[in-house]
Amino acid sequence: MAKPRKPRTSAPDPPVSAARLPWHPPAPPVPTAVLISLAALLVRVLVSVGPYSGQGAAPKFGDYEAQRHWMELTLHLTPSDWYRNTSDNDLAYWGLDYPPLSAYQSLLHGRIINASLPEAVALRSSRGYESMESKLLMRWTVLSSDLLVFFPAALWFVWAYMKLGIGGEERREGWMWLLSMVLISPCLVLIDHGHFQYNCISLGLTLGATAGVLSRNELVAAALFTLAINHKQMSLYFAPAFFSHLLGKCLKRKYPIVEVTKLAFVVLGTFALVWWPFLHSYEAALQVISRLAPFERGIYEDYVANFWCSTSVIIKWKKLFTIKPLKLMSLSATILAFLPSFVQQVKSPSNLGFLYSLMNSSFSFYLFSYQVHEKSILLPLLPASLLALEEPQMYGWFVYFALFSIYPLICRDQLLLQYIAVLGLFFLIYYSPGGSYGKRSNMSCRAKLVLSLPLLCSLLLHITYQQIEPPKRYPFLFDALIMFVCFSQFVILALYTNYKQWMLDTHSRSIGVKKDL
Repeated sequence: MAKPRKPRTSAPDPPVSAARLPWHPPAPPVPTAVLISLAALLVRVLVSVGPYSGQGAAPKFGDYEAQRHWMELTLHLTPSDWYRNTSDNDLAYWGLDYPPLSAYQSLLHGRIINASLPEAVALRSSRGYESMESKLLMRWTVLSSDLLVFFPAALWFVWAYMKLGIGGEERREGWMWLLSMVLISPCLVLIDHGHFQYNCISLGLTLGATAGVLSRNELVAAALFTLAINHKQMSLYFAPAFFSHLLGKCLKRKYPIVEVTKLAFVVLGTFALVWWPFLHSYEAALQVISRLAPFERGIYEDYVANFWCSTSVIIKWKKLFTIKPLKLMSLSATILAFLPSFVQQVKSPSNLGFLYSLMNSSFSFYLFSYQVHEKSILLPLLPASLLALEEPQMYGWFVYFALFSIYPLICRDQLLLQYIAVLGLFFLIYYSPGGSYGKRSNMSCRAKLVLSLPLLCSLLLHITYQQIEPPKRYPFLFDALIMFVCFSQFVILALYTNYKQWMLDTHSRSIGVKKDL
């Protein structure tokens, strides 16, 4: 009798460890965090090899020259002349228009460059100075700022986020993917290390302040956020979120007046330290403040995807209204936009609600405040990255259209290759197996069709912008179309995140809120 044949079986699946990515649990935390940080640093280095804003474009060049010029001014002039129009400081040529902490940063970097290449920051004679050596030194100042401020803040935030189990215990295993999303932020990398700016400092201080709030170090958070405001005044975009959340916490504690007083002392003390060289006279302080609010530039710049610029096609705001009523209208619209988020946090402060409030507050300023430029999209992008585990679909969508909104700027700076590479790398990580937790959802065909329309428009505009000349009568037609597409998506995202904040069940989803109070 023949022996029965054994049934054939398929080859065994390979062990899970063979396909494990760095953020797959149980990866060793410290080595993997270092690996992700080094990868993020490498991306920045590679982008920095490319051109920068205004390269070779005399007579005013671009933001690169502005930063170099501020190093020149702060290095050779006394603080009393940094913000005044003098024979050595022509405010019409990239006059300093950021708060004192940004000036101190320029002074520090100016001293470093002066020690190696003094002709690059020589008073007057260095205007428009460009060389390979100066480019390397300037790029190094941004890279070092990123490493010293933004990277530690990102690590601290992820640690605090996971320690508190924000968004639920089931999301704890995604901390390294979250770190990747925060560190490899395409817009921040391209603007700071391609276009050339130091947003990593103010955003890093804000991120550190956010981590301080989550880890119950409110006084440290208050000091860090005050420093962020004193580095770039656009950090005020986050002020309603910090104020409402901390006020809501203080009001629920045993001695609310004492708690508010402690925070006030920290804020005022930090302001006093930063502004000390300018507090000797009312006139000196007022001169600095006047440089920080350039209302004469108009309510918007270029083709920024906010309310005022997008609707100016129909309503000619700049022609119909003078600066004073425009300031009042923009202020009123901004307050009305962030008010629901503000009230929710005063009423029911929570860690997750605070992150949503950061995004809603900064979105309100981006969409409605006075004098917004396209690079300001970095501000709502920061809290969006902090919500990446909670809202992965929203974050991926927002990153794409935020990057698309600065596409004309990228093309002007000749950074198209870097744009494609960084965008591709980001989504490679975003869609990696096991990476974007909770990203998949059951979406109806109708919803997919609706979402595909702006995506298709953006893809067509990417190609059209490069290949087709706009009509001579409408030279900025494609810039305007990009603005309309992005504005529509930003409005939808802002409404969505406001809705999500108000729908939060703070008692069940905010871990450790009662301990904070």
